[in-house]
Amino acid sequence: MKRLIVNADDFGFTRGVNAGIIRGFQEGIITSTTIMANGSAFEDAVRLAHANPKLGVGCHLVLVGGKAVSRLEQRSSLADSDGNLPSSLALLVAKLTSGLIRKDDIEREVRAQLERVKAAGIDVTHLDTHKHTHSHPRVMEAVAAIAEEFRITRIRRPFESTSNLSYPHPSGVKGSWKQRALAGVARLGQRRFDRASRSHGLRSPDYFWGVAATGGLNREAILGIIEMASSLPDGTSELMCHPGQYDQDLERAPTRLKSERDMELKGLMDSAVRDALKKHDISLIDFRQL
Repeated sequence: MKRLIVNADDFGFTRGVNAGIIRGFQEGIITSTTIMANGSAFEDAVRLAHANPKLGVGCHLVLVGGKAVSRLEQRSSLADSDGNLPSSLALLVAKLTSGLIRKDDIEREVRAQLERVKAAGIDVTHLDTHKHTHSHPRVMEAVAAIAEEFRITRIRRPFESTSNLSYPHPSGVKGSWKQRALAGVARLGQRRFDRASRSHGLRSPDYFWGVAATGGLNREAILGIIEMASSLPDGTSELMCHPGQYDQDLERAPTRLKSERDMELKGLMDSAVRDALKKHDISLIDFRQL
């Protein structure tokens, strides 16, 4: 049996992103999403989650970009004196590598974000992280510990094979060289990730898609991924996506994914995509069925 979880990241980022995710759930193949506790449209996302209970909602833990959720007096090595998290993935990794960020501070922020989501009445189905920061061993160790504390048993395994990423890309090249490189770098932490998952009782889908396609996940790319997933042994795949409705709020927001989110949404709602899933006998599920 082949099963697919289609998870939309960044729920709570902007109202337009929220609206796009809900539309992709109602009219397309999205089955799951992950909410940002520090997102500017967090309350709107909570409202929409409660109005759509069949949509699985996990927590999109944010350690890069925006404000920390934990109290100012609790922050030291992760956020600056104004409560700002590291502005880029490169800065976070550099600080982690040099030992400037303490594990306790990561755990404190992860705990605060989960507490905010749980307090809003969200039954958290799983965890993932913004910019896949939990592929770094030190972050994963902290996230896994807090997941066990909150009795969360499912997590994204953000390691995508780069050997067969041959789906079309809007630029005309195969995939995206930058995103393929990021997928390759992320795999460096795979063994320690797996050890941490086992030690804390965490489960993940068998296969993962979407890193190399980020920014190029159009109809053709989705169809290509479905075709490749159909050739894999039986199991569960996760397809990560970033749909949204492109508007002025999104244009002003600190993200490189602007009109690309609208492109992804259209691809996820295309009837040919659902037909391809039916052709290959791939069932749609969310993390609650994992």
